[in-house]
Amino acid sequence: MKSPTYLFAFVFTFYCSILQAQETIGLFDNQIGIGNPNLTGSARYNKNEQTYTINGAGKNMWFNNDEFQYLWTTIQGDFILRATINFKGKGKDPHRKAGWIIKNDLKSNTPHVNASIHGDGLTSLQYRRIIDGPTEEIKSNDESPTIIQLERRGTTYIMSTAKFGEEFTHVELNDVALDEEVYIGLFVCSHNPKVLETATFSNVRIIKPMNNDFQQYQDYIGSNLEIMDVSTGHRTIIYKSAHSIQAPNWTVDCKRLIYNSKGLLYNYDLDTKAISILNTGFATKNNNDHVLSFDGKLLGISHHNPEDNNTSSIYYLSSEGSNEPKKVTKPGVGASYLHGWSPNQKEMLFTGERNGAYNIYSINVKSSKEEQLTDFKTLDDGAEYGKNGKFIFFNSARSGTMQLYRMKANGKKQTQLTFDEYNDWFPHISPDQKWIVFISFPKDIDPGEHPFYKHCMLRIMPINGGKPKVLAHIYGGQGTINVPSWSPDSKSIAFITNTDNY
Repeated sequence: MKSPTYLFAFVFTFYCSILQAQETIGLFDNQIGIGNPNLTGSARYNKNEQTYTINGAGKNMWFNNDEFQYLWTTIQGDFILRATINFKGKGKDPHRKAGWIIKNDLKSNTPHVNASIHGDGLTSLQYRRIIDGPTEEIKSNDESPTIIQLERRGTTYIMSTAKFGEEFTHVELNDVALDEEVYIGLFVCSHNPKVLETATFSNVRIIKPMNNDFQQYQDYIGSNLEIMDVSTGHRTIIYKSAHSIQAPNWTVDCKRLIYNSKGLLYNYDLDTKAISILNTGFATKNNNDHVLSFDGKLLGISHHNPEDNNTSSIYYLSSEGSNEPKKVTKPGVGASYLHGWSPNQKEMLFTGERNGAYNIYSINVKSSKEEQLTDFKTLDDGAEYGKNGKFIFFNSARSGTMQLYRMKANGKKQTQLTFDEYNDWFPHISPDQKWIVFISFPKDIDPGEHPFYKHCMLRIMPINGGKPKVLAHIYGGQGTINVPSWSPDSKSIAFITNTDNY
């Protein structure tokens, strides 16, 4: 008879061997040639670039049978799938296709929904309702997009597509009842059984959204800390957390990011990837309004002060941390939310609740004397100085939607910069003073709110105004880019996106 210790060791070793045999490919569990194509395809993952390359053959994905190379994982419930897709070369067949596909199983005749970009530019939402049923499609007006998103909401499927820099074009499919538990993944089909075609997939995201009945500031889902190259739109996730982490600041020495989570501030070391608490002493109820001074030596924070009825008050400390942050706002003046430093570090900008309205104020760091710069009953917020100190950039709901504005440092000549139906928040000026990056919330939200867990866009425009360009389509919102988060060389930005576990 074997001893219990021997049996435990045997079971443990066997279990570990199973885990080792299950080699994942990035976010995905495995790959397969659906329908047994004549040529063997492949899929590989570049960990450094966070990109996927798929080689796929296959006669077609049409009628009642499909052949393609599939990189897959499994998921339940509602979700959002997104990727940037680039074909390699001109291709042999104009009908080669790549995209996302949702399937009930790994058979070739299964019910499915797929969002496809074709080699000739055709973009379509294709689907099969029943086993061995015909393939149907809804064609998009969008031609040759590079970004493709496929979202499931119950029995509704939404395909969203765009070229880099553009807004999404949407196609919606209703009443397709796939299983609750489905296969999801990326695919390539050559539309020619004798040819392998190749596509590269970047900015790949599998997102589990928040439940519709969640309570703001009570229920949270996980977070991705991302960095994006603003010239190409290429994004890299550098840290994932099951917690809500918010508002990354990029330090001027380019060594770390500072972010907020559960009232504390944290350092993320960009070289070692180490995470450590940034000491803020008694200030342990910080919101996501921390801002570095232009020289990077000081850090301003908004802390909910127990001695002031837990309203948000403004403090500052060394950017390396301190046990004794220095209070700037006076007791009893009302809630104060920090957003900017003056270049000479003599003033701070904040949104203050005074006389029943939220407006923008400057405050002298030494004397605590406040000066009101805007005066509207609607919300003004997100104020930030340009590097020369002559202008302040901010967002205001005075026009009926939240839009971006610029004014002189004394509050004069308030000029509107954006003019659209979105709700634009938090203008951040690039260190080279050429660009404004900001977040655009959907058209259907209250202009005075910047909620969590929405389909948003990160957009960029010249500092003096002009047509905004879309940098990224994201699932996020509150906490994504509340604070200045440009890299010191003005080439990248850091931000937060959100997803639940799946």
